[in-house]
Amino acid sequence: MADNIILVGMMGSGKTTLGRFLSMILGLPFIDLDKEIELQIGKTIPQIFEEDGEEYFRNFECLILKNIISSGNAIISTGGGIIENIESREILKEQNKVFYLKTTPEILYSRIKGDSNRPNLKTFENFSNLLNSREAKYLEVAKHVVDVNKTISEIAQEVRGLL
Repeated sequence: MADNIILVGMMGSGKTTLGRFLSMILGLPFIDLDKEIELQIGKTIPQIFEEDGEEYFRNFECLILKNIISSGNAIISTGGGIIENIESREILKEQNKVFYLKTTPEILYSRIKGDSNRPNLKTFENFSNLLNSREAKYLEVAKHVVDVNKTISEIAQEVRGLL
């Protein structure tokens, strides 16, 4: 079974955008883990958090991650918090092609600050604290760290070079 290309990082890092772009240039299927969860549960991510809780969401996210990884040979965009679940982190650490998409907190925050789906991240301080709490976990699971403070073509070229 061929390896999956798995993109991790904070919200706003460009996981979905890069995943779609890589899918086009590499001819591999693209799977957005958050969209897959929403389809299977029939609720938006904010609704799942509100109605079922974060623990339920993280456990379901882990289950979907396992299923998608076992299918193989796809580009997978994960949710920014996937590394909050210990089992998900262990699964990601076992994969060969996990890319942490990294840039500054200021750039990330500028990309998500108007998103109403992220009510708990309305201030830069909240966002920055969340990033700080996740940084080590992203680095723990990633095989490669890619600076995304450049064009999508340049990022894709760098990822291709690391495959």
